[in-house]
Amino acid sequence: MIITAKLSDYRQSPRKVRLVANLVKGKTASDAADALAFLPKRAGKPLADLLASAVANAAHNFNISADKLFVRTMRVDSGMTLKRRRPRARGMAFPIAKRTSRVMIELDTTDAMPAKKKAKAKATK
Repeated sequence: MIITAKLSDYRQSPRKVRLVANLVKGKTASDAADALAFLPKRAGKPLADLLASAVANAAHNFNISADKLFVRTMRVDSGMTLKRRRPRARGMAFPIAKRTSRVMIELDTTDAMPAKKKAKAKATK
């Protein structure tokens, strides 16, 4: 059973958000939440909130507890780009692209977890 949640138009560039998203792929939901809570990156808090939302979706819609879930995928795509101008010398204008991100998370139950990841998750407990 795949549980999804998404975050639209997050005002940080996708390149920076991907660094955080790649950190939690394949981890159990509790390990991913712990990793995001202590991460000194700005994208850590919104992605932790997104993970909490996906876990709440699983609990509310499918009656699946958080300890039976793992992060199957966390995909970061580019959202809309806000185009702004910056004044430069001799009356010119220089373009600035303020990038946004779209983040999609998919959680799955641990019985669907690949064998290598499952053994690693049991070893850490």
